Amino acid sequence: MRDDTVTLARSITWANSKQTYYTARFMVDRNLIDDFYRAYAYFRWADDIIDTSDQSERERVLFVERQKGLIDRLYQGERPEELSPEERVLATLISHDKRVQSGLESFVRNMLAIMNFDVYRRGRFISQQELAWYSDCLARSVTDGLQYFIGNGYPYPDCEDRCLAAKAAHITHLLRDMLADTANGFINIPREYLEAHHIGPDDVDSPAVRAWVRERVKQARQYFRQGKHYLDRLNVLRCKIAGYWYCARFEGVLATIESDGYRLRAAYNERRKRSAWIRIALLALSVSLQHLSKAGASVADRDRSLGDTTDP
Repeated sequence: MRDDTVTLARSITWANSKQTYYTARFMVDRNLIDDFYRAYAYFRWADDIIDTSDQSERERVLFVERQKGLIDRLYQGERPEELSPEERVLATLISHDKRVQSGLESFVRNMLAIMNFDVYRRGRFISQQELAWYSDCLARSVTDGLQYFIGNGYPYPDCEDRCLAAKAAHITHLLRDMLADTANGFINIPREYLEAHHIGPDDVDSPAVRAWVRERVKQARQYFRQGKHYLDRLNVLRCKIAGYWYCARFEGVLATIESDGYRLRAAYNERRKRSAWIRIALLALSVSLQHLSKAGASVADRDRSLGDTTDP
């Protein structure tokens, strides 16, 4: 019998992201699908409380401190009483994590660090160093989470370009949401840049802000290219497809920003178009064919090599 945390987690995921829901359904390891929904649902709920709820700053601080303490206790093997339904989702998720310092724990703790940062950065300017840390932390969380849920146990290569696709996605995410974030008190342009060009975060149509957006788009494009090189080296097809889907989701936003002359919109709705789903399906097919072709070529090379060693 399915427990109530699965029902809640699936409903939250379905309501917020159909692409994430279907990624889990078709790409995640079969025994980890429910935990994938739990992970997404818990942080979707927590992020909404921190970013968009009407709670006061003090209430947000108390909320994130409660979640930090809860995660520590859960990873110490405790099961606190009086949890909210969403916190029970988290408790069930962590109870299934049997490895010390697993990819799931990295995902959870790094995502919590992002939440904590968002609570304290609201209403203030952030530095370039903080912005870089922000993207790095998110990229580690997403990459570790993806590789925990897809191909769990596979020895994924750990190299410099491992997290770059996720980093590119976060850069794009901050551009996509910048107008809404600014209205909610989250400033995504570093303090040093604003001061150097004598502009404010609301000057989104100014040449200086558009120039900054152009450089961020250029950086994201570069990271996506490098990140895809990493994906292409993976032997886990499902992870490769999920990674390419993740890239495509944000590359469409970059294309729109470029076509708009680096003027940011209040909303980007490309994912809701039927054509976006068709592109996703075709992308999965293309990645699969390339993967199988590469695997076939590797087998042929190996067979030729064996033939060379056995010929008299």
